[in-house]
Amino acid sequence: MNNKERLLSHLEGKEERLLGARIVDLAERAMIDDTPQASDFLDPRERQIAQGVLGCIPAIRARGYGGFPEAERQRLLIYPEHYLTELLEPPLWALEVKVETPGRELRHGDYLGAILGVGIDRGQVGDILVQENGCQAIVSQEALRVLLVELRRGGASEVSVSEIDLEQLEVPAQRIKEVRTTVASMRLDAVAAFGFGMSRTKMAREIKGERVKLNWKVVTDPAHPVAEGDVISMRGRGRISVDQITGTTRKGRISLLLKRAF
Repeated sequence: MNNKERLLSHLEGKEERLLGARIVDLAERAMIDDTPQASDFLDPRERQIAQGVLGCIPAIRARGYGGFPEAERQRLLIYPEHYLTELLEPPLWALEVKVETPGRELRHGDYLGAILGVGIDRGQVGDILVQENGCQAIVSQEALRVLLVELRRGGASEVSVSEIDLEQLEVPAQRIKEVRTTVASMRLDAVAAFGFGMSRTKMAREIKGERVKLNWKVVTDPAHPVAEGDVISMRGRGRISVDQITGTTRKGRISLLLKRAF
């Protein structure tokens, strides 16, 4: 087994191993060129996988950049341990889309679809901040160049596209709602149903339909176990975190404190 195979041996599945291999390649390039290397935009689970691989490579460090502290998608800047951190620059660029002739209300998926529709890879796109008549998107420099030229129409609506500084990002205040509940067991469908305010039967259908993620990984088994500290996200509904298991009731039900982010 060579060194690269050893670094990837703990990873499960084709996608994890492909991600791990890309991270190892970036680390090797950073050491050879003595220059920081930026990954694609990664979700929290992907960053966890990447950090696990990088933790096994001596003399390599990494920092995450998403444009603002709460950004879900971030790029890792991978650099040699001796590199002066004062010289690190966030590998991020931002653009603003303004809808000049709004028609229907556009949502996150509409803007993401328009961006990907001009040939941009998902890994080149970070968080998208939806505004009243447009959006702001955090992207790679390569994506920015293409989007400034190609992204001129959003459906049937005329749009204007311009580059903005990261300091111009208008990050909405995150709303957090606490939910206290009890469940018979720590099954995914039971916990998620209470957290998102729907029936357990409907939640089970959503899970089987691959619209629910546990710790940013799609899970299709409604009975999959959930633990304290886990994060459950649902397409179009935000996410909840299992903040605390507070005890059990006299009838043996598990008491939970959930936090839902909108």
